[in-house]
Amino acid sequence: MKIFELIIISFSLASDAFSVSICKGLTIKKNIKKSALIIALSFSFFQVLMPILGYLLGSSLNSYFLKFNKLIAFGLLFIIGINMLKDSFEKEYLNDKLTLKELLNLSVATSIDAFSIGITFSLFNINLPLTYFLIGTITFALSYIGVFIGNIFGNKFEKTASILGGIILLLLSLKFLLEHLNVI
Repeated sequence: MKIFELIIISFSLASDAFSVSICKGLTIKKNIKKSALIIALSFSFFQVLMPILGYLLGSSLNSYFLKFNKLIAFGLLFIIGINMLKDSFEKEYLNDKLTLKELLNLSVATSIDAFSIGITFSLFNINLPLTYFLIGTITFALSYIGVFIGNIFGNKFEKTASILGGIILLLLSLKFLLEHLNVI
């Protein structure tokens, strides 16, 4: 694969992390720089880890895992989206806590496709260090920026922005479900 193709793949893999970063940024009110850094580090770490694991497992699990990867992403994002909507309607609305459990769930949900890509990488002769560097760097940058974009809208629109973020996560989870069912 050429570097241009690797950059396109990296942006494609980072798109879910970018969307989810915006959604999480909607609710963050304190320590925005620290939260953005933590989210970006976690998302980029998992975006690099998953294709490494996929590459190591190679094609032996390819057909089995590919049957369920979209369903797993659907489940994780659906639960997080429902929780985000539920939190926005509670009396004490502000939920700017970034728990380890939530961070791990979001990181795994946004990097499941990267696992499948890693399996695909095992079928090609590519520069793996460069590939993983591009995936990690692009995911980090987009996630970091995404948190700030979400925070700007979250500060202006508060509760409405959180509801919108929950809806976006639910729609993203629906996209994964429809892909799993081969509807789209």
